[in-house]
Amino acid sequence: MLYELRVYHCLPGRLPALLERFRTTTLGFFATYGIEAVGFWTTQVGESNHTLTYLLKWQDMADREARWNAFQADSDWIAKRAGSEREKAIVARIENSFLAPTDFSSLR
Repeated sequence: MLYELRVYHCLPGRLPALLERFRTTTLGFFATYGIEAVGFWTTQVGESNHTLTYLLKWQDMADREARWNAFQADSDWIAKRAGSEREKAIVARIENSFLAPTDFSSLR
């Protein structure tokens, strides 16, 4: 099992637009491509309150590459993402890390 930690750093004032895009669009595409989200969090106290952090679960890196690349190449996703950013960009930058659970982790 492999987990991907993704952190989206939004432009000031644009976190609500990102959350709305996830609610109404992104999660549907995740379901279509079998992308399993473990959870989503916004930062209440920390370096920036303009961030969305989430965790995805993959069988392995090959599973991740196949599903993520198909999702990213989907023409409907590309169009809807562009539409959500028509008036103004949403995300300034994205960070991701791949995490392998330890033998004593509850997430194995």
